[in-house]
Amino acid sequence: MKRKLLFGERMLFGDGKCPFNLIVPFKIRGEIIESDLRHALQRIQNKHPWLTASIDFDENKRPWFVTNLNEHFKIPIRIVERLSDEHWEQESTMEWKTVFNAKTVPLCRITWIKGIHVSEILMVYHHCLCDGTATLSILAELLQLLDNPNADIGREVPIMGIKDVIPEKILNSFGNRTKNSMVGKMATLALWLIPVKKVAIARQKDFMLHWRFDQEFTEQVIRFCKANQFTVNTLLSAAVLTAFKAIRKEKAFNKISLPVDIRNLNPIIKKDHIFAFGLMIVLSLLPEKDFLKSVKALQRNVNDKLAKLNPYRLMMMMEACHPGLQKFTNLLKYGKSSNDCMFSNLGKIDIPYQYQHFEVESIFSPSVMGPLGNTTTLLTSTYRNQMDFSFMASEGYVPLVEAAAIKDKMISILKEQVKKPTEILTATA
Repeated sequence: MKRKLLFGERMLFGDGKCPFNLIVPFKIRGEIIESDLRHALQRIQNKHPWLTASIDFDENKRPWFVTNLNEHFKIPIRIVERLSDEHWEQESTMEWKTVFNAKTVPLCRITWIKGIHVSEILMVYHHCLCDGTATLSILAELLQLLDNPNADIGREVPIMGIKDVIPEKILNSFGNRTKNSMVGKMATLALWLIPVKKVAIARQKDFMLHWRFDQEFTEQVIRFCKANQFTVNTLLSAAVLTAFKAIRKEKAFNKISLPVDIRNLNPIIKKDHIFAFGLMIVLSLLPEKDFLKSVKALQRNVNDKLAKLNPYRLMMMMEACHPGLQKFTNLLKYGKSSNDCMFSNLGKIDIPYQYQHFEVESIFSPSVMGPLGNTTTLLTSTYRNQMDFSFMASEGYVPLVEAAAIKDKMISILKEQVKKPTEILTATA
């Protein structure tokens, strides 16, 4: 079984020589048996064909996912002795730098930080394989199988190409094909006309800050948003933009990119589909008199942008841009940064925490690090009624001292707005 990588997947994969890794860490309290973990991973590979895939190139240097049914082509497990509660953060930053040999191994691997009664497990993916939603779906399957090796997790009908994610009527429409092909070719031409420098910004040291809100404060934030009729995502976006402006001042861009889960707009793509195509909106704060008015204005902007998103048109247009892929990649890699960060809210993680043989104490927000320009990324998720944050960046884009100040400012903004005096639980940054 094989298929060509789509435009977005090719962009994330690049030439395969630079890591672009997505990490989903979780903490288990209880005893995990290695043979059970290997069995669970094998069952998951049996369900998801692309978890058994390597990447091969054809005569035109176009990459393909190609499944490998050899019994030895398994998701590898690296086991390390657990040294502290923060050990998983150190292992995460190491996994960012570890390249997948996409020709010889699956694009997924496991790091097991093994303790006596508690362990952290890192599920590491090449980002070209899947997005955050897919990784959390696989995590749910893994936990189910660790608890019950015979659990029925179903079988994925894999996406074999663009024809599987765009309705036939839309895909085969002459008007749609002509218009989107023309727009794609014009975009490709524009990319060729944009001058790009040859030297990338020196990233220097990559780092991660991690923190968490306790249940009480998380519930306060949710109630505050409901009372004011805006989403938690919009409130957090406004806090991020305000914090960057307050700390970075003239260096701030007043602009953040927000990934939008394509599944929300394209019901063909299921939660457990292995897929990595993302939609994106860009947000900026308007100069309102106070923060609350800014959030409400931002919510109207979010609603307008989401209403205009057309996943089918965008995918068709991008598939027409393959000839300009390298130029687009160079623009991202070498071009001047124009936004503060990418901010992604995965929302509530609907995975049980109490199992027969163990307890899932924490699912930490994923982390990601790639080679395409500004690495500054903030991810958040909520599990067991606790909002969790992972803030990734590189010293060449945002110095660690400024990132820590942005984190503190964001927390203080939220505390002030919800008028919550109780201390927030934070993990070691």
